[in-house]
Amino acid sequence: MTQPIAFLDGPWWPYLALVLFAVLPTEIWRWLAVAFARKLDERSPWLEWVRLVATSLLAGVVAKLVLAAPGALAGVPLAVRLAALAVAVTVVLAFRRRVMLAVLAGEAVLIGGAVWLV
Repeated sequence: MTQPIAFLDGPWWPYLALVLFAVLPTEIWRWLAVAFARKLDERSPWLEWVRLVATSLLAGVVAKLVLAAPGALAGVPLAVRLAALAVAVTVVLAFRRRVMLAVLAGEAVLIGGAVWLV
């Protein structure tokens, strides 16, 4: 009877806790999403609503990172953060939604501005 308790107190406990409390709860929802997504119409109003909510949540996170920057990003002037955001949005719109290119351009402006001004 002491074997399971010894296992929980041993070196494997953090990995077991990670699987039980982080991986399994999220993986269940991912597998359910894959199972139900096959039956959804891409142009359905429900899926459009989900896209809009996801986009607005992402916009909120980006706005918070730019306007109320945490950690080392707070040391970068607000004008540089806004310029990096503007460049990234411009690249997305100009190059047909190539997100990786926009991220790299925004990062270049952010890092270049931080090095130049700070």
